[in-house]
Amino acid sequence: MNLFCLCLLLLELLDRVFGYLTVSIEPLPPVVVGDAVTLKCNFKTDGRLREIVWYRVTDGGTIKQKIFTYDAMFSTNYSNMEDYRRREDLVYQSTVRLPEVHISDNGPYECHVGIYDRMTREKVVLASGNIYLNVMSPPTSISVIAADTPAPFSRYQAQNFTLVCIVSGGKPAPTVYFKREGELIEVVAVAEPPSASITGTKNSRPKPLISRDLDDTKMRKSLSLMDFQDRGRPFTENPFKSITHDSGLRASPVTEAISETVISREFPRWVHSSEPTYYFRHNHIPMSDGTVEVRATITWTLIPQIDDNALFSCEVKHLALSMPMQSEVTLAAPKGPKITMTPAKPRVGDTVRIAVHGFQNEVFPEPMFTWTRVGGRLLDGSVEHDGRELVLERVPAELNGSMYRCTAQNPLGSTDTHTRLIIFENPNIPKGAEESNGSVSHCDRFGLIVAVIITVVTELT
Repeated sequence: MNLFCLCLLLLELLDRVFGYLTVSIEPLPPVVVGDAVTLKCNFKTDGRLREIVWYRVTDGGTIKQKIFTYDAMFSTNYSNMEDYRRREDLVYQSTVRLPEVHISDNGPYECHVGIYDRMTREKVVLASGNIYLNVMSPPTSISVIAADTPAPFSRYQAQNFTLVCIVSGGKPAPTVYFKREGELIEVVAVAEPPSASITGTKNSRPKPLISRDLDDTKMRKSLSLMDFQDRGRPFTENPFKSITHDSGLRASPVTEAISETVISREFPRWVHSSEPTYYFRHNHIPMSDGTVEVRATITWTLIPQIDDNALFSCEVKHLALSMPMQSEVTLAAPKGPKITMTPAKPRVGDTVRIAVHGFQNEVFPEPMFTWTRVGGRLLDGSVEHDGRELVLERVPAELNGSMYRCTAQNPLGSTDTHTRLIIFENPNIPKGAEESNGSVSHCDRFGLIVAVIITVVTELT
């Protein structure tokens, strides 16, 4: 007992000689970007105040940036301090106000307080407190895209389909989930993308069927194409007889109205009667500004006749949001491509551009386009051309009346549209020069025949 009392007397004696100082910073809940924040440093002492210094700590504690200083020796400004007396002690509060916090303000802060030593004015007793300011940032953008697009339409084989939800600008990482027609989708979480063996499909991509002659799922053919079949070979066999002159007959619309090929949506070989299994995965990508980008994916076996026109949404919940964010997409096969031709009345030698400018409906995901020439190869000798636009450079007269097919397809379906190329005579090009690909004019042919006859007669004589 005597020893305990002696220790208490010794502590009291040291306290009277050196004084005491305790520092603490009031805790703060997480704050949101743009909020005004006040950091409060409370310290209690019976000594004489020397200085107060606030630091912002960066780079894991290796760098301390001074953001506020109060020096009692040279300053009498107490605008940032309040003092009041409790018993025989002085209790102070120093505040630092951040009027609009940014994501870069996130991190630890320290409050250092110094008082004079009672034994000598040359020594300063120091104490400090610290706090971690947690700055939250709500997501700034959300979007839904389809993975591995553009992709063809598979008529005879089931294929996987993946939606990707990209959420940027959030801190901490938000919670992401998917809905179908407004109903939450029950998912199976996986660490890696589901393999083909899990979903019952193969990795091999089906070859797109671009030829209607090989497509046994069509319901009807173009009426114009049937006319060609009934008449035998197209009338473009003798191109010079079908060139339209500007001064003569006026051509019908350059893009001829040809009925669209309709694709059957029957898939008896792989139709699933039960609900598909949705596989969900996500990963977090730290960004340089301290936020996190979240990429969430959902994968399932696509059933075009069921999933076409289905509404999918990605929704995000975050502590800094009062209500969820969402982005919606409607899966839709392409229908009714709108084709334009430039120039509207092409002439021999012009460069013709045939392009798809939109559809009759909103298409998702982005379709792929394949161009073919009905009954022959393209101008460059290729069988098909991929892309939204087909360019025919310096069109010859032989292409007059030729028909071009555009196949637009995505994993939900496929559709064809045809357009006919009508070429007008070019007055700037001599008629004999209109023939291309090394063809010989009528005059040249006649001269060649005469030369051969003269040579034969000479040999006989």
